[in-house]
Amino acid sequence: MSGETLPPLYRAEQVRELDRRAIVGGIAGFALMQRASAAAWQLLRHRFPEVCSLTVLCGAGNNGGDGHVLAALAAAEGLRVQRLLIKDIDELTGDARLAADMATAAGVGAEPWAPGRVLEGELLVDALLGTGLDGEVRGAFREAIAAINSSGRPVLAIDIPSGLHADTGAMLGEAVRATATVTFIGDKLGLHTGAARDHVGELHFRALGVDAAGEADLVPAAYLLEEGLIGSWLPPRKRTAHKGDCGHALILGGAPGFGGAALLAAEACARLGAGKVSLATAPEHVVACLTRRPEVMAHGVRGAADLGELPRRADVLVVGPGLGQGSWGQGVLQAALAAGRPLVVDADGLNLLVTRFSSTRRGDWILTPHPGEAARLLGCSAAEVEADRPAAALALRERWGGVVVLKGAGTLVAGPSGLAVCPFGNPGMASGGMGDALSGILGALLSQGVPLEAAAQLGVLVHALAADLAATQAGERGLLAGDLASYARILVNPTMGADDAAATR
Repeated sequence: MSGETLPPLYRAEQVRELDRRAIVGGIAGFALMQRASAAAWQLLRHRFPEVCSLTVLCGAGNNGGDGHVLAALAAAEGLRVQRLLIKDIDELTGDARLAADMATAAGVGAEPWAPGRVLEGELLVDALLGTGLDGEVRGAFREAIAAINSSGRPVLAIDIPSGLHADTGAMLGEAVRATATVTFIGDKLGLHTGAARDHVGELHFRALGVDAAGEADLVPAAYLLEEGLIGSWLPPRKRTAHKGDCGHALILGGAPGFGGAALLAAEACARLGAGKVSLATAPEHVVACLTRRPEVMAHGVRGAADLGELPRRADVLVVGPGLGQGSWGQGVLQAALAAGRPLVVDADGLNLLVTRFSSTRRGDWILTPHPGEAARLLGCSAAEVEADRPAAALALRERWGGVVVLKGAGTLVAGPSGLAVCPFGNPGMASGGMGDALSGILGALLSQGVPLEAAAQLGVLVHALAADLAATQAGERGLLAGDLASYARILVNPTMGADDAAATR
């Protein structure tokens, strides 16, 4: 599965262009609005089959128009519908006015929004603000969003939860927390990363008969990672495979007093299939490594001079877990940079790049910053990174080269072919060592010959799916980084059937 076959994601301006081209091609704007509303209504009946009453909150534009048409459809099916308006019907124009008149003709009442207005429906429909929003939500819209969020009712958002930025996933002051969102024509990048993960709920995409893929000049802003990517890069091994075929990864980390991070990375690397895994760590951590994971070849390193030829004997280097920013870590990172091997750089390896190796730029490394580390790499604040995660990921790659993994909700991978977004993962991953496990996974994939950008995408995907699998079995709270390796091992063997398994016995 190549990037071109992954589901595409678009920016709001691109989706508006798709909408415009569909209209030029002969689909009337109001017909598109009716298609969108019908798709939303069908999802509503499927997802909330017991609901007998709705409150539809309608804004002033076409997003509000979708709400008006949905209100008409619901009334025609016998549901009780409360329609709340931010803008009076007489002030509406174009398709939005046609939609509002359609709801009125269907017998749906219309009430102006006012603070303290009682929301009567069992289900709330958010049709307040669409994808054109690019400034902070204010006034009546903010009041209505706050009322929705404090209602305790389930919410269906039309196209996008009001208050979210369609391109960045950032919350623009206040945003609806939806139970489900149905989006149209082109899936939006901003629905999959950052604050959006707390607001979108279940996401459903409906193309409405518009073929975005047929518009070759509209290059997607990103692609959505899918589980099928695993089997395309990790087929069953040949029966004659030996450890030399599967690569040698060296983990460099674990400064004095920080041995756990490097050991987590080494164990994940081994579980993900690296033929040989070496660990260069402070001498006092070697016994713990041999006790926990004797398959890892642990080397006690008092400083960079003790590394000798070890970095050059490996196929890939993972540097950063437990590295520290003192002289030990500085020397080890310098040796790794000089070894001429592909690199995965994480944690204090990233911090040292900023403070000690700021002129370095490479094409053969994967950098894996969280937002705080990304801010240091870019010379900005973490809040600025989170305000536009896609732009930050692309800027990191432009500045530092290689492939960049911007971690967080909706992890982003920026590489030569553009952006990819991971829709998996869960809040249980908010615990120490998760990044170390990811670094080890990435090292294992690179050691087995997966190309740099594909390894980054695949590693992020496996890491997140392993956490989801672990959470499904035992819950999110208490999920530990050390739990992931065994689940990830299951995921990277997706095509092994009974016959293949029998051949290994």
